[in-house]
Amino acid sequence: MKRLSNALLLLVCLICLTGCERGPVRGTEATDSVYRIYYLNSAMTKMEPQDYTMPQKPEDDSAEVTDWEIRNLMEQLRTVPKDLDRQAAVPDKVGFERYKLEDTVLYLYFDNNYAMMNATREILCRASLVRTLTQIKGVDYVAIYTAEQPLMDSSGSPVGPMANTDFIDNISNVNSYEKTELVLYFADETGEKLVKETREVVHNVNTSLEKLVIEQLIAGPGRPGMNPTLPKDTKLLNVSVNENVCYINFDASFLNNTLEVKEYIPIYSIVNSLAAVSSINKVQITVGGSQEVMFRDSIPLNQLFERNLDYNAENEEAPEEIGGIEQ
Repeated sequence: MKRLSNALLLLVCLICLTGCERGPVRGTEATDSVYRIYYLNSAMTKMEPQDYTMPQKPEDDSAEVTDWEIRNLMEQLRTVPKDLDRQAAVPDKVGFERYKLEDTVLYLYFDNNYAMMNATREILCRASLVRTLTQIKGVDYVAIYTAEQPLMDSSGSPVGPMANTDFIDNISNVNSYEKTELVLYFADETGEKLVKETREVVHNVNTSLEKLVIEQLIAGPGRPGMNPTLPKDTKLLNVSVNENVCYINFDASFLNNTLEVKEYIPIYSIVNSLAAVSSINKVQITVGGSQEVMFRDSIPLNQLFERNLDYNAENEEAPEEIGGIEQ
């Protein structure tokens, strides 16, 4: 398992915050919306939020409310109030050219100076943009372009649209964290098939790969065109592995799955995701420690489930096996 570089490690420690809830906090007046602007601290080592009350859109401004909010938040990200000892998320030398909102993806276009930032500053800038702008209703993802080209990661692959959940909170010891690539299966738009999402996750080295996979499935998909397979209130009580069999114990919330997906989709979302990134070949699911449970009144859990690619979307190939973290 490859350790994060010093620059990339900032990705996990840049948000030592509390209460980073998605969406604006409504003010005392119906016309007020309070957002958090994610500035950088004076040393430019982490983000520090500041509440900002969105002004009411002037009546003579023909822009949509969403456009008004995007323009305002981008302006705040590029400037810092004089009474704050903080740095702007977007450096002065980086030119912001335009944006467009398609579906729930906000595309931001910067000039070539964006790509000239060092790795540390760029990661902080990236996180600040996503954290701030996904508070806007109707903006679930942010995609960054520089000189008309999509932002690339360190391996030369497009970063793609980023969600608020791509950046994790409350990291104190950066040396205890590693980055792992997961292959996760979520429901397609019909809820009848599984589609693959490859996701890089920064996590504690003491967290098992199997637990990490389940937690990421509960967190939900991070890309458009996918639907969750497990409700966000699902509680994982325990996960263990013995002779390539993964034993998963949920609380009763696992049975309260009312998502609009076929009954077998949540089961094989778990099984296929685990099999894709580890040596797991069978999965036993229990609820409150009991196997004598029916999932959605049709699937008995007193059996071992094996990976089944028939549930994957048409033409979906089995992913190459990816090594797990050191236990």
